[in-house]
Amino acid sequence: MSIWWSLHLRREAASVPLARRLLLGTMETAGVDPDISFDLSVALSEACANAVEHGGPAAGAGGGAESAAEACAAYRVTAYLDGDCCRIEVTDSGPGFPAATVAGHRPPPAGPSDPSESEHGRGLWLIAELADHVRLRNRPGRGAVVSFDKILKWREGALLKVS
Repeated sequence: MSIWWSLHLRREAASVPLARRLLLGTMETAGVDPDISFDLSVALSEACANAVEHGGPAAGAGGGAESAAEACAAYRVTAYLDGDCCRIEVTDSGPGFPAATVAGHRPPPAGPSDPSESEHGRGLWLIAELADHVRLRNRPGRGAVVSFDKILKWREGALLKVS
């Protein structure tokens, strides 16, 4: 058995816990080990927070048709639980990642020497630490995709547990 779902969310801070709760509920119902569920939910929260913050034009930016503005005000989260793997993709319509980031040169987390930036810039690093495999890609003129996988562990009697 497999489960997948996709959400089209507004680029608002309130959308982040909504996506996280849906993922946690899905994994709890399926019987995923709580530690794995927690890791994936934190990684998802970071990816969603990045989409909310960076996934569209800056506030007040002018431009195109209402449908284009509406697309920039949203992002998509898709989760696949299939067999012993979970894949999560977060897609936005922002400017994309710098070339060095996509090429696999992720920056280390910000240092504590600058308290104003101590929490900024750690999202991709944290996703990479919590997931087994991370892919970043740009969709030229259409935004960025953060995709990450994690091998699942199951509770006894889990619904999706691989035989």
